[in-house]
Amino acid sequence: MYELVFWRYAEEVYLNHQLVYEALDEGENVEGLEQLPTDIILNRINSVFSKWERVDENSWKNSDGPGAFCVKSTPQSVIVECYGTQGKTMDKLVDIMEEFKCPLYDPQVPERYDEMSEK
Repeated sequence: MYELVFWRYAEEVYLNHQLVYEALDEGENVEGLEQLPTDIILNRINSVFSKWERVDENSWKNSDGPGAFCVKSTPQSVIVECYGTQGKTMDKLVDIMEEFKCPLYDPQVPERYDEMSEK
């Protein structure tokens, strides 16, 4: 399993990404993060992956090849668990979350890919 994690900091807030990830992973509310429109995000993911088989409310499976993913959300985060998912599919998920101004945090590396990390 490969995990993609997304959240959005409030204005002028920038925290330790690993600590934020660990708190979100435990289901905690993190002061300094914005609330996300998770229903709208799930609808967007569903429309982009409309050719994929929707296994349940939060899971999709590629009918034409390898890969499946499950979306877990809290009011402040979206965590996508990818199973055998190809890079281009993960890139699509990252692009969707960029539309909502939520850059990728990759806990495997660990690194957050946002404008602050490029400075």
